[in-house]
Amino acid sequence: MAKESLKAREVKRLKLVQKYAAKRAELKAAGNYIALSKLPRNSSPVRLHNRCKLSGRSKGYMRQFGLSRIAFREMASFGLIPGIKKASW
Repeated sequence: MAKESLKAREVKRLKLVQKYAAKRAELKAAGNYIALSKLPRNSSPVRLHNRCKLSGRSKGYMRQFGLSRIAFREMASFGLIPGIKKASW
């Protein structure tokens, strides 16, 4: 499990990105890079990092499901993800 502070930091970044998205696009289109650099650093979408919705784990993230590989495997084993079943041959 990731620390709650790390999860909270990601949520805070996401809110900042959404808040400044329009202004950022406007400044970028105008080519005003000086004003763009004065915006908060965390308002840049590049600084966002994908995290598992259940555990908050940042590594081994599966984009299609929004889960880490460990949480995905556990849920798939219990049949909690529709259309996914453990391979056996």
